[in-house]
Order: sequence, then structure tokens, then C-alpha cells
Amino acid sequence: MRNSLFICLREVSPNLSLSFPPCTRPHAQRQQMSNSSSITQFLLLPFADTRELQLLHFWLFLAIYLAALLGNGLIITTIAWDQHLHTPMYFFLLNLALLDLGSISTIVPKSMANSLWDTRSISYTGCAAQLFFFVLLIAAEFFLLTVMSYDRYVAICKPLHYGTLLGSSACVHMAAAAWATGFLYSLLHTANTFSLPLCKGNALGQFFCEIPQILKLSCSHSYLREAGFIMISACLVFGCFVFILLSYVQIFRAVLRIPSEQGRHKAFSTCLPHLAVLSLFVSTCMFAYLKPPSISSPWLDLVVSVPYSVVPPAVNPLIYSMRNQDLKDALWKFIS
Repeated sequence: MRNSLFICLREVSPNLSLSFPPCTRPHAQRQQMSNSSSITQFLLLPFADTRELQLLHFWLFLAIYLAALLGNGLIITTIAWDQHLHTPMYFFLLNLALLDLGSISTIVPKSMANSLWDTRSISYTGCAAQLFFFVLLIAAEFFLLTVMSYDRYVAICKPLHYGTLLGSSACVHMAAAAWATGFLYSLLHTANTFSLPLCKGNALGQFFCEIPQILKLSCSHSYLREAGFIMISACLVFGCFVFILLSYVQIFRAVLRIPSEQGRHKAFSTCLPHLAVLSLFVSTCMFAYLKPPSISSPWLDLVVSVPYSVVPPAVNPLIYSMRNQDLKDALWKFIS
């Protein structure tokens, strides 16, 4: 009681010399903890404010989502049905289609529902789950694309050792490693991101839950730890990308030595689509996560996020099916 009296006297007379801390400091700390723990939902960035544009966004995303479901679903079904496609390349392509289906299903339906019902909210638990599954699937897809570049390198540069280096067990182990790495990577980032105290509101500048947007709400210097994890991840991604580029340099050198024009065309038709999708995916993803805050804006973040989150799952089936004659033949047989 005596301590309380001295603390209150200090509030009345600031010049009074006492050895007790100010009253407002514990209150501010309690208020900060209250702000962080009281967040029960986040507000996502809407695509538009008018009802007409909201409905336009709903129908546009619905068309993209149905195209991704149809394309990836046909690829998965065709590869599983046709025995001639049970090869390492198509096994990895089946896993890629599964990852594309999962990633677009994680973020697009919620965005469509928000536009249709004219709302912005997503629960705290829903946001954490969305971020976890999206990072898992995106990370696993990148590692799988790295494995696919190695598959093409062995198939074109070392065809005599293809069966030895890429047997059925080796393919299963590499695909499982890509999924497991994505899981651990996502678990680390999700747990670290949502352990930060949040005191700058609950409005996210993105149409889905993304790590950089949640870090902007943090009121603690602990966000530097997650920023450090992102930089380490960027170095890992860059290392994988260099490995992919070196693989394609060797592939193109081998392809140019093929005397048959038909053989060169077949090799390029399976490699160039992979390289195009990978370049779009990596460039936009790294720009979204590594761009400086000075050039960050909600609409720039929105425009940058769509090419790596929505476009690849819808475009991948079209690229791989239209440029691959074996897959087109099997797909036609399956449909007819």
C-alpha cells in the first residue's frame, strides 16, 4: 500500500525523486499485450469498392479457378490412367499438378467469397492456416521444379544413365523430399510469424494472408528475426535457381548438338515451358518478399502477387499439355 501511495504521488508531482518506475509503463505493456492478444480476425485487401467491380472480380477469379481445377484435374487423371505415362517426368508433373491445385484452392475461394458477400474478414486461425498451407505448397513446388530441371538434365545429357539415376525409388524419394522440405519450411515461418506481437491494427494490404503483410503489423523488433529467415530463404532460393540455370545451360548445349531437327524440337518443347513458368514464378515471388518498404503500396503488392499465386496453377496445365505430344495423345484417348 505504501508503494502504491508513492507511485501515485509521482504521478501528481513529477519532480518528486522516488526509485519506483512510472505508473504508465506497466499499463503500456499490458495494453500492448492486450492489443496483440485481442486480434480475432484480419481484414484482407479488397480488389474493388464498388459492387460491380466486386462481382467482376468474383467471376474473373471463378473462371481462373475452374480452369485450374479442370486442367490440373485432367493431367492428374490422365497420368494416373495411362500406363505409358508412368515415367519420372510425368510422375513429377503429376505432383506439380497436385501442388498447383492445392495452392490456388488455399487462397482463391476465400477471396471470391469476400467479393461475393462484400466482406473483408478472415479469422485469426483461418489466416494462420491459409499462410501455412500456401507457403508449404509454394515452397514444395519450387523444390519440385528444381528436381524437374535435374530430371530433364539427366534425360537429355545422360540418357544412358537415366534409368539408374532416376529409378522409381529415387523419384519417390525426391518428390517426398520436396513435400517434406516445404512442410518444415512453412512450419518454421508460420510459427515464427504468428508468435510476434501485433499492435498496428488488423488490416492486411493483400487479398490473402502473406508473411510480409503480417510483419508490417508487428510492434516488436522481433520481426527482424523473421526478416532474417526470409533473407536466408532467399539465398536458398537463389542457390536452387542457379542450379536450375546451370542445368539448362548444359541441356541447351546438348540439344544444339542433336543432328535431328525433330529431336531438337522435342527437347525444346519440354524444357522451354518449364523454364518460362519457373522464371515468372521466381521473379515475382522474390520481388514480393524482398522489395524495399519505400516502394511498397497495396496495389503494387496486389499486382505482384497475382503472377506467382494465381497465374501459374492456371497456366501450367495449358503449357504442359499443349507443348507435349505424348500428353496430348493420352489426354485425347482418355477423353474419347
